[in-house]
Amino acid sequence: MRLKTSIALGSIIGLAALATWQLGGLSSPVDYNTQVKPILNKYCISCHGGVKASGGFSLMTREDALQPAESGKLAIVPGHPELSEMISRLLTTDEEERMPYEKDALPKAEIKILKQWIKEGAKWDLHWAYRPLEAIKNPASGIALGKLGNKNSWAKQDIDYFILKKLKENHLQPSPIADKATLLRRVSLDLIGMPASEKLAQAYLQNDKEEAFEQLIDSLLASPHFGERWAAVWLDLARYADTKGYERDDMRTIWQYRDYVIKAFNQDMPYDQFLIEQLAGDLLPNPTDEQYIATGFHRNSTTNDEGGTDNEEFRIASVLDRVNTTWEVLMGTTFACVQCHGHPYDPLKHEEYYQFLSFFNNTRDEDTYADYPWLRNLSEKQVNQLDSLLNWASQYASPEEVNNIKILVKTWQPAHYSQAADKCINSEIYDAKFLAFRNNGSARLAAVDLTNKNELIFRYRAGLESGTWQLRLDSIKGPIIATVKTKNTKGKWVIESVATLPTVGVHDMYFTYQNPKLQGTNNADLSFDWLHFGIAFPGEGTLEYRKYHQLFWDLLTAPTDHTIISIENPMDMRRKTRLFDRGSWLAQTQEVTTKVPSLFEQLPADAPQNRLGLAMWMTNPEHPLTARTWVNRIWEQMFGKGLVETLEDMGTQGSEPTHRELLDYLAWQLTHDYEWSLKRILKQIVLSATYQQASTVNEQHLEKDPLNLWYARAPRVRLSAEQVRDQTLVVSGLISRKMYGPSVMPDQPKGIWSSPYNGAIWQPSVGEDQYRRGLYTFWKRSSPYPSFITFDATSREVCVARRLRTNTPLQALVSLNDPVYIAAAKELAKMMSQEKNISSKITLGYQRATGQAISQEKKAILEALYMDAIQDFQARPEEAASIAGALKDETTQIEVAALTIVANVIMNLDEFITKS
Repeated sequence: MRLKTSIALGSIIGLAALATWQLGGLSSPVDYNTQVKPILNKYCISCHGGVKASGGFSLMTREDALQPAESGKLAIVPGHPELSEMISRLLTTDEEERMPYEKDALPKAEIKILKQWIKEGAKWDLHWAYRPLEAIKNPASGIALGKLGNKNSWAKQDIDYFILKKLKENHLQPSPIADKATLLRRVSLDLIGMPASEKLAQAYLQNDKEEAFEQLIDSLLASPHFGERWAAVWLDLARYADTKGYERDDMRTIWQYRDYVIKAFNQDMPYDQFLIEQLAGDLLPNPTDEQYIATGFHRNSTTNDEGGTDNEEFRIASVLDRVNTTWEVLMGTTFACVQCHGHPYDPLKHEEYYQFLSFFNNTRDEDTYADYPWLRNLSEKQVNQLDSLLNWASQYASPEEVNNIKILVKTWQPAHYSQAADKCINSEIYDAKFLAFRNNGSARLAAVDLTNKNELIFRYRAGLESGTWQLRLDSIKGPIIATVKTKNTKGKWVIESVATLPTVGVHDMYFTYQNPKLQGTNNADLSFDWLHFGIAFPGEGTLEYRKYHQLFWDLLTAPTDHTIISIENPMDMRRKTRLFDRGSWLAQTQEVTTKVPSLFEQLPADAPQNRLGLAMWMTNPEHPLTARTWVNRIWEQMFGKGLVETLEDMGTQGSEPTHRELLDYLAWQLTHDYEWSLKRILKQIVLSATYQQASTVNEQHLEKDPLNLWYARAPRVRLSAEQVRDQTLVVSGLISRKMYGPSVMPDQPKGIWSSPYNGAIWQPSVGEDQYRRGLYTFWKRSSPYPSFITFDATSREVCVARRLRTNTPLQALVSLNDPVYIAAAKELAKMMSQEKNISSKITLGYQRATGQAISQEKKAILEALYMDAIQDFQARPEEAASIAGALKDETTQIEVAALTIVANVIMNLDEFITKS
């Protein structure tokens, strides 16, 4: 709708008649969320919402809607539809004045709803997903169970009664419980992502006791492979990858973050703690290495190493990504559009985006080539040495200074990165990565706080002796506070220090460099990586000073591996956050404060105004979105779709929940009864009759619920890309149970990778690393593992809240031809060949692959395939040898080759790649 300011109130047709409207026909009060909001979103909000407010009229909030429009008229007068300009515009026959503008008139029934809504006071109501969680009672008392079952028949627990309630409303009946073999495969795939071990499977199948299924569940939940299965889900959300992204897409060292996630799930780390550590582990008191590693969650954003790029632009791009990921993944709400304008459909304001962004705008990463900041992986011996060093230093320095020493040794932070320098003369930011000097070169590092700083530690490299590097205050000819005689580092990065003259306040630092040995105007010699302005090592003049000072330098300069992490800026390096006009980082306007949107309760009173306070706010049990979003995602993983299908959007434009009460019940259980335990809520779900139903479809299902919205049967869902591969490796016996460590590279054809500028190649792993679980596969953003992409995995350049399943011929081409599937088929064929006859061979292969007995019809087809393959290989024994490998004789080779063809087909059947 649009209010045109040029039209006078007196021109509205029939105002006197409007006063006599009759609103009959609606017997109960109008519900804003289910009746009014859909009408406003469909017809009005595009012109009168968060993006724009045509005619000065916005329907985003009640406060906005009750304000006079630009014309001075009131679009909505609560209690008086006859005086409301909005209704007048909906009813007029003048097409220039009627709303929606230049569109068909609203249906009379919808106008009637709006009229009664205004007559009842035009009350707004908070969208269901933004309301605080409340305890929900089991609806069993309200169900006339009858044929639907009772506590002693179908329903097993609370979840089932929520489902039964909807089934009754939709005139459906639940399905019976599935057979044990089906439940074994289903729950194994759901809880550990692959078939259970043979020992565990047989223990369950041979156990006829009532508690057998629960015992199976407990064993699966205790399996170390549980963490791997659920980490695979989280890594999509965290946009985890082993490369940085963009065109160069160079390598990144962050696999320790993946291992942290696996361990967290295996330990059943409470979800609130899991989020706090990932959002703000570095801000916790005395953080552990694992808590630092956890902050890799938001360091998975991309980094642009291309020459000529603006590092600040891509730092900001990462911060924007962190904001959008936090909302989409952790709170199930679209927020990205608010970067440019108010939310089109939900009451989230443009300025609130940047208030929220302020939480993430003060981390030390700056789109550096080295991907700083790092956590350096000190050895056990080095950790003990550091503890000894800190204990000694605590005698001569304040706790804050001692902590600064610890952070500097472990992270090389806080540091100014040389790429931030500007005003370069005979110097440059080489390839957008490092500050490099030619002879008589200079550059500026702006706004460095030198208060209480008397030492500079810096990382540099140089190719010549006799260089002189000087630090000056405020201008190229300003006072010198330090002079360094550089040495030839032979191209290696080294760390050194220099004392600086005591200085107070914030100053621009000017660097100058001269080296008489440096010839040519284009030759650069001296390069800097980072600079740390701090306090000299304490305890000088004491007996053991030299010993511990040397230990400090040994630890600081020791070569180590590392993983990238998040670290907050110290107060003297904090950035200001400003609003971007229309979302452009080049058009920054007024400064904003750190704050969460007014739609929600603000931070707890004891929460700091930083990422830790934000994490405390998000994990508060009263927060309306965090638990709902996580429960919805858990449900989607178990049933193929969420109770709210749009996992990424539970806002007003997202899908309506099929079982809102059940979603809220489970969210309340998670936060209040289960203390955020994933394993406890998973156990509740898999013990329900809803989960344990058979997946057989009957005519009633097809007629009344073809999409299985009401769960009258168990779903049939194609396995994820990782699960398809993992299951194949388990069935064939090839699977490696090795856990953790750097990512691996299974076989793939040469030439798939194209790595401009860095020359990286796919180097196939050897030994059992070829057959590790899918989540350990090296993930290159610009060229992900081909079979994963074919089975709907993502490139992980940005977070993906849910994978959309497809069914294409390319998937069959992968599973029929990819080297790992051929190798798996051959290993399964060798097992099958141990049986006495072709019938038992095929029976074994099918049962091992699917967990079910094979039908006579399928067996006959596979036997015919086997005989055809035998005949073919007898005519071409060399082909059989190439498939089966070197075996004891030609007959055996032909048999194994033919069985490989059969095994390959079995592992391509629908019942193999589908969870049912």
